[in-house]
Amino acid sequence: MKYYLGAYAASPNHSGWNPALETAFYNELKALPTIKGLEHPFLGSLHQHDDSWFLANVDRAWDHVFTCIPGIMNALGKNPLFGIASVDEAGRAAALAFMQQACAAISKLNAHLGRQAVQAIQIQTAPARHNAASSKEALASSLQTMLSWDWQGAKIVIEHCDAYVASHTPSKGFLALHDELAVLQQLNSHLPAAQQLGMVINWGRSVFETRRPEGAVEHIQAAQTAGLLSGVMFSGVSDQHSEYGAWRDSHQPPRNSETVKHGEPGSWMTEQAMHDCLAACDNPAALMVLGAKIGIRPLSATIEQRIGTIRDTLAILDRYFNY
Repeated sequence: MKYYLGAYAASPNHSGWNPALETAFYNELKALPTIKGLEHPFLGSLHQHDDSWFLANVDRAWDHVFTCIPGIMNALGKNPLFGIASVDEAGRAAALAFMQQACAAISKLNAHLGRQAVQAIQIQTAPARHNAASSKEALASSLQTMLSWDWQGAKIVIEHCDAYVASHTPSKGFLALHDELAVLQQLNSHLPAAQQLGMVINWGRSVFETRRPEGAVEHIQAAQTAGLLSGVMFSGVSDQHSEYGAWRDSHQPPRNSETVKHGEPGSWMTEQAMHDCLAACDNPAALMVLGAKIGIRPLSATIEQRIGTIRDTLAILDRYFNY
């Protein structure tokens, strides 16, 4: 099996931009046999720092899944009304303009590689509901607009982020899962097979929302029951005050164990928890999006340490499929 990797979270370029350092990191990534491709962050252009560098260094055999969350969070820092689910028309229009830029970036990458390399785009249902109003109707309208664009075969999927709940301070605070699923089901009932929308569950964001490891399994089951489960991405979270922070969406690695040497002791994302999520999927090997996004602490970690953590994390998925 091969998996998508949110490599940007593990990059040695945690501040600033050193292309030589990133090239060394990418060269090590290319040598890992279980990487299918990248969960690639979109912030407004194909690459945050240098499109030409990215096109020159990306493995031509990799497939890609774009994720819009880094750019969305940047935009929300400037305009809390921004988002494809915003009831504010100017905020929703700004989000759609951002999504059009993502569509153009997908076209640029595909053209460079000479094939449909981008398999999906993960969108998120901003704005944060504790800061601005959002609605299912606004989300549906935005998705209908986006469906009229040429995505060159890339599937549009919602990545569920932690929804706003009154019991604790949110990280994202976007729409509730049941609202997102309802909109997708409504739209899919009128769409041809090639345009069907889907849902990706991120382990850490579901656990952040529910404050229980079982919450990720429940979200997977809900998306699957709705006929919408398109992927699962593993990214950890914890209540421990470590370098990753307590209850922060900092992409913690899995917990250390006999088989996970490069991990985080306080992480709630154990090997068993990851395997429970895979077991909850009817056919995990057939998911369009499956992989991990792992942050690295300390920030001064070497490339060798970063690659070791990535290798150990992906090996957990391999152990499930190789049982």
